[in-house]
Amino acid sequence: MGVLRVILTVIFVLDCIALTVAVLMQEGKSQGLGSIAGAADSYWGKNKGRSMEGGLVKATTIMAVLFFVLTILLNILMGR
Repeated sequence: MGVLRVILTVIFVLDCIALTVAVLMQEGKSQGLGSIAGAADSYWGKNKGRSMEGGLVKATTIMAVLFFVLTILLNILMGR
């Protein structure tokens, strides 16, 4: 169990660092005054899911789920 705990802890730390970087790389959700004039409905706004920003959102979601799963697993292993 000791080796598994060390491996999960290393993965957990790497996930924490990657999650922090991914969150900081994302743009803010508010469009400012551009949303009033309809600039948010441009080609790039409609295809955001296929852009780098969309990839960051998906990666952040995956890393957040991994974060919670690892947190629960490490909590279970530490209790033993």
